[in-house]
Amino acid sequence: MNKKIKVLVVDDSAVVRRTLSDVLSSDPEIEVMATAPDPFIAAEKMRHEVPNVISLDIEMPRMDGLTFLRKIMSQHPIPVVICSSLTEERAATTIRALEYGAVDIIRKPRLGAKQFLEESRICICDAVKAASLARVEPISENSYKVTPKLTADAVMPKSSGNSVIQTTETVVVVGASTGGTEALRIFLEAMSLDAPGIVIVQHMPEHFTAAFAKRLDSICRMSVKEAEDNDTVIRGRALIAPGNRHTLLKRSGARYYVEVKDGPLVRRHRPSVDVLFRSAARYAAKKAVGVIMTGMGDDGAKGLLEMKNAGAFTIAQDEASSVVFGMPNEAIKLKAAVKVLSLRAIAREIIDIT
Repeated sequence: MNKKIKVLVVDDSAVVRRTLSDVLSSDPEIEVMATAPDPFIAAEKMRHEVPNVISLDIEMPRMDGLTFLRKIMSQHPIPVVICSSLTEERAATTIRALEYGAVDIIRKPRLGAKQFLEESRICICDAVKAASLARVEPISENSYKVTPKLTADAVMPKSSGNSVIQTTETVVVVGASTGGTEALRIFLEAMSLDAPGIVIVQHMPEHFTAAFAKRLDSICRMSVKEAEDNDTVIRGRALIAPGNRHTLLKRSGARYYVEVKDGPLVRRHRPSVDVLFRSAARYAAKKAVGVIMTGMGDDGAKGLLEMKNAGAFTIAQDEASSVVFGMPNEAIKLKAAVKVLSLRAIAREIIDIT
């Protein structure tokens, strides 16, 4: 029998600690070993038992979450999932936490509609499971009930035929999850100003995607922005799917653009990589390049196969450079990837073929 994933919940709110504990404990694979209202008490509990994963708030008394995160990652690296409120003010700080070594972001569960609570449970438990598998490296101190998984059919039905209008433009679509924020930074920093238009799904809560796109835009030669409905996909620009909305590639004549829409969770995610990849298979086909990167689960695997079958060039990130070799591995097992490449080789390959 496999051991349960031991989680330490660190948050100054007693309500959040109790709600998170209830959510996590509902999954039979997870055990909340302890909770703590601040980093000092958390550190004391860790002396007695080391957790597999830490759920960490950012704003806390006595020591903030970022300072505690840096101490953890420099002294005894443990996978950390940031649990933050959905506010634009907190988003930029939370993105910094990813740069300091946190492996994922989850939104704090709030009381509300049954559907919201169920979706929160799925996302939170999946994030913790993915984090438990993540390979975390030391950094310098100075530097449950099974829920059915819907397919892309829930948002976009399969095409009945090939009605793609020919165009000379190539479009790149990318999907990533756990570990993807750092992978995407490395990937986009290597792309040139005249690189093909890129559309990206990174599993991340709403509001945080805008801050993530803004951060990438400040360090990359390409322009990077959070996708808005009807944004044109153009050379030299990357669009990041907004959290909690599906993003599809569409065509009007020779113009590529994105449709941002609501819909159910697909492969337990919104946005879903499968949805983006299916739309690329339909509207770009042979003029598309699909890339599936690090992440847990299988979102994007079947979509990448649809792209390959439509004539697209498809790439999966290799195991050695993946933080969690889940999504790429599922795609490889389906023989959906034309090539399996290291993270740093992916950008070079795209530059060479486009």
